[in-house]
Amino acid sequence: MCLGGKAMSVTIETPRSPIRPEKRGINWEKWGWIYMRASGIVLVVLIFGHLFVNLMVGEGVKAIDFAFVAGKFTDPFWVVWDTAMLWLALIHGANGMRTLVNDYATQATTRRILHASLLVSTIALLALGTLTIYAFDPCPAGSPAELLPSFCAEVM
Repeated sequence: MCLGGKAMSVTIETPRSPIRPEKRGINWEKWGWIYMRASGIVLVVLIFGHLFVNLMVGEGVKAIDFAFVAGKFTDPFWVVWDTAMLWLALIHGANGMRTLVNDYATQATTRRILHASLLVSTIALLALGTLTIYAFDPCPAGSPAELLPSFCAEVM
C-alpha cells in the first residue's frame, strides 16, 4: 500500500493457538454445524405450525386450557409433532451451548465439566419431556367433569 508516497506494510498477527494436525475419523464439528442448519429450518416449520394451530385456529388463545391440550394429545399426529419439536429444539439448543462452551471455556477441566453438565441436563430434559408427552392422561380420575374435554365423558 502507498500512503502519501511512502510504502506501508501490513502484518498479520500470529494466531494464539497452534495449528492442529489433521485428525482421522468423523468430523463432529462439521456434522454439528450441518445439524444446526437443518434443525433450524425444520424447527421454523414446527414452531410456526404449533403457534398457528394454538393461536389462530378456532377461538385463538382463549381456547387454550387443559381440555385443548388433552384434545391435541389424543391425536397421534400432534404427539409426534410436539415430540419432534421437543427433541429438535433441545438438541439444537444444547449444540449451541456446546459451541459457546468451546469458544469461551479456556481450561480443559472447566470445558469437560460444562460439557458433562450440558449432556446430563439435556438427557434429563429429553426424558422428562418425552415422558410427559407420551404418559399424558387426558381424562385423569377424580377431576371435575366441567374441566375435562368432552370426549372424557364417553370414556368414563
